Amino acid sequence: MQRRQLLSGLSIAALGLLGLPRQALCLGGVLPDIDQPAPAFQLEGVVPGGAGEAEAAERSLSDFAGRWLVLYFYPRDFTEGCTIEARGFQRDLQAFHQAGAEVVGISADSAESHAEFCGSEALAYPLLSDPGGRVSKAYGSWISPFSQRHTFLIDPEGVLRQVWVAVRPSSHSQEVLASLKQLAADHPSA
Repeated sequence: MQRRQLLSGLSIAALGLLGLPRQALCLGGVLPDIDQPAPAFQLEGVVPGGAGEAEAAERSLSDFAGRWLVLYFYPRDFTEGCTIEARGFQRDLQAFHQAGAEVVGISADSAESHAEFCGSEALAYPLLSDPGGRVSKAYGSWISPFSQRHTFLIDPEGVLRQVWVAVRPSSHSQEVLASLKQLAADHPSA
């Protein structure tokens, strides 16, 4: 249990510095390896539509080919921490787009709940529904019945570049944006 608590407080990139395996256990399962293809997904959910309304849609990892992808998992719509985190990504959405990235949130909530959440928070990025946790499990982010608060940065080629498992909702978007800018500079061909 102590190792799991230690691992949950570290980014996976830092694990290599500690001599720990890059594929790590965390409370949500086994995290995918950095510098390897990200697990594929295809989920239904909602995307921004006209007049500020969310529209039903399906999205897959391949839909984001050619762009960086911030894929964040969160426990529930309308909860305090999840709302703070969602607002942060919305606040910084234009900066993510300018850096060549899209933002997508995933939780076990229904598409209907996501539509209400997007409407109440004026979110202009997709929220996908993973009710059985199939995709969350593939990303090591599932403790039934919820997705865990983890974030994955995937490059334009579909390669996982960074993972966060100890997320502070209030500052997380800025942390991810800073890493995105650095990684994009370090991987200009990606």
